[in-house]
Amino acid sequence: MLSKTIIKKNEYYDSVTLMSLSSKLSDIEGVEEAVVAMATKMNKELLAATGMFTAGVEQCGDNDLIIAIKAISGERYEQAFKLVEEFLTSTTKQKKRKEQVPATMTSALETMPEANLAIISVPGEYAAREARTALDNGLHVMIFSNNVTIEQEKALKEYGREKNLLVMGPDCGTAVINNIGLCFANKVKKGNIGLVSASGTGLQEVMVLIDKFGGTISQAIGTGGRDLREEIGGIMMIQGLKALWQDDLTEVIVLISKPPAKSVEVAILSILKDIKKPVVVCFINGNPVETEKVGAVFADSLEAAAKKAVKLAGIKEQVASNKEELAQIIVAAKKRLNKEQRFLRGLFCGGTLCAEALYILRKHLAGVKSNVAEKGEDKILDLTKVEGNVLLDLGDDQFTLGRPHPMIDPVVRLERIAREANDQSVGVILLDFELGFGSHQDPVGITIPAIIKAKENAAQAGRHIIFIGYICGTKQDRQNYDEQKAKLKAAGVIVAASNIEAAKIAAKILS
Repeated sequence: MLSKTIIKKNEYYDSVTLMSLSSKLSDIEGVEEAVVAMATKMNKELLAATGMFTAGVEQCGDNDLIIAIKAISGERYEQAFKLVEEFLTSTTKQKKRKEQVPATMTSALETMPEANLAIISVPGEYAAREARTALDNGLHVMIFSNNVTIEQEKALKEYGREKNLLVMGPDCGTAVINNIGLCFANKVKKGNIGLVSASGTGLQEVMVLIDKFGGTISQAIGTGGRDLREEIGGIMMIQGLKALWQDDLTEVIVLISKPPAKSVEVAILSILKDIKKPVVVCFINGNPVETEKVGAVFADSLEAAAKKAVKLAGIKEQVASNKEELAQIIVAAKKRLNKEQRFLRGLFCGGTLCAEALYILRKHLAGVKSNVAEKGEDKILDLTKVEGNVLLDLGDDQFTLGRPHPMIDPVVRLERIAREANDQSVGVILLDFELGFGSHQDPVGITIPAIIKAKENAAQAGRHIIFIGYICGTKQDRQNYDEQKAKLKAAGVIVAASNIEAAKIAAKILS
């Protein structure tokens, strides 16, 4: 075994580039551990957990690059290190060939004085400072970075409100502004339905279903996942709501969130009394009575929110029913499971899709647990002891520390598929696939070998594993929706038309 940690002083690369490189290294046979990252506090902690932390690392600053590789032999180490050098050299050359990129917010504004929105994607400890600079200069802000304190978030949003500017985030992964998709966004048709959402994949799900049902999108504003907490007070959802109220293109408004704090829900609903445009409210596990009292339309799922928005926009839903075909598929699937295969494992890339599935499945299956659960008895705390019906959000910090999000690189889920499929009590594995600008170029294609291998291993043990997949995407997305769907079907995966349909199929097979 050979383990080395190398430091390159003042050699900065963005996190997405380095995560992509780390993923390539992990694919090399014989490489046990590989961390290529900037020497931030969080990455140093990650390195300590791998046993490759050195005295030199302790002295590193945030602009220093760490290359740490553990391999079974010197030959494998050299192969991996050569890949690192070639990858970083190629990246540096590409940067030099491109037009010079501004190094600071100030120089960026000098280069693009007409800009009115800034996307912040820097280490969390610097994100608030850069966002403040953008707001000072009259720019709306989308903060992709996480690890921003809740106190900083509140201060930024209060300042944005004073200046009548949007502060989307922190940890905001999706938005569509004036038909331009930002970060993890889908390509949708421009139109008259506007959305404000405190969840990224929740926003994606409603957008793509509106598109599928024949509707069109005016704006899709993300707020960041903490916006509807008591500490923040829904500042940005209210700002986004007011912006859509004043937007001439927007005729129907949709609000989306996981369960908000009660006081925040009351504050938002009170504003709806004065809004003359129709509003659909989809607060997962929300209160329909209070919503309808203020004249808004309640939706108990992301799919229902999309359907009701399209109907309010005066569009006849364009998707044909496939209930009979699904009923036959479910009956056939049930017959293939043995009596020990009583449990479900949901392996999600999208946190809100995981939360919505939990909301649905806890009504039909016993003892469903998840790392996204709010209630203590439903919360799974020890991820090394997964038993029974379990839904996992693999995009949670527990799984992504120092690794790419599974929407970018599904390696963490591929490993989990093999693990869960080997559990003799598991009958169904539920998967989501997000298409769009920031996602993997072929999320289904890279997952198919793991699905096939899991099925083969189960067959050798005298079992059959049922896979259910849902593709969150539009036919305009770059990954080619139809091809992704065809690949799943060819591998024997049951393909659902929505996240909620996927959950219901799983429940019917196992109930």
